[in-house]
Amino acid sequence: MVTGKGGTGKTTVAAALALALAEEGKRTLLVEVEGRQGIAQLFETEALPYEERKIAVGPGGGEVYALAIDAEKALLDYLQMFYKLGGAGRALKKMGAIDFATTIAPGVRDVLLTGKVCEAVRRRTRSGAFVYDAVVMDAPPTGRITRFLAVNDQVAGLARVGPIHNQAQAVMRVIKSPETAVHLVSLLEEMPVQETVDGVAELRAADLPVGCVFVNMTRPALLDRESVLAAEESRTEIAKALSRAGLGGARRGGKAEQLVDPLLRQAHEHAERVALEGELRAELAELDLPTYELELLPEGADLPGVYRLAGELREQGVPK
Repeated sequence: MVTGKGGTGKTTVAAALALALAEEGKRTLLVEVEGRQGIAQLFETEALPYEERKIAVGPGGGEVYALAIDAEKALLDYLQMFYKLGGAGRALKKMGAIDFATTIAPGVRDVLLTGKVCEAVRRRTRSGAFVYDAVVMDAPPTGRITRFLAVNDQVAGLARVGPIHNQAQAVMRVIKSPETAVHLVSLLEEMPVQETVDGVAELRAADLPVGCVFVNMTRPALLDRESVLAAEESRTEIAKALSRAGLGGARRGGKAEQLVDPLLRQAHEHAERVALEGELRAELAELDLPTYELELLPEGADLPGVYRLAGELREQGVPK
């Protein structure tokens, strides 16, 4: 499961993780549960239906399937699976009962979404093998992830017996199993890092399995403070270098010399950012979790960019 503060690129990271697993030869299912069709946009395909569809093939022979879970249809599946309602379930939909249950009843939507994902995790072929080697969920944001995953515990406590109780317990067994991990996506910015730290604490307090931290959209460090201070002492040399590069005359007060102050201001800003990012990296390191860094995509999050990030994950060792 991949979560993160809004704007950190969790959908892109989830897609890159699914591709990286597929490029190891694995059959992978990529699931979204928020109804945004973000996966379809990344893979430049039409809106995903409520069915598993192959959207990519990895060089290692693995495949990526995608599923956008619709809570209403998941509830109809649930009613048919446990109560064999069939046509009666469709009648309930026409009456508006399905929409009521998935939008008004507290927690029902999250129970249905997690239940559908866990069904895909447990599904087997006729030979007894799992249908998918890995399932990657583009999960809700960090601020909601613990409630989203723990809702089945609450349902199991409310419904002491029967199919609802059994289903909720089965889902929690999958969520809390050693083969499940909640990965968190962060940026090297104060708010995303703080939300990541808080999210890890909440997940651990709820006894939910924390995986790794993806530090997304990283930028190279070109200058540190020492380099900037050294440049301050070399203003004349910088002006001469600019002149040699054709950016102004060498005379005192010329265009090249006028460029020195703006360049040094930018250098100071860059050095300050590098120093802050170093502090934030240290804060994330205190979580004592595996950390993966993914570079900023200059052209934005598109399909070639997702493949590029998948390659970076393979180079660093794909998290399981």
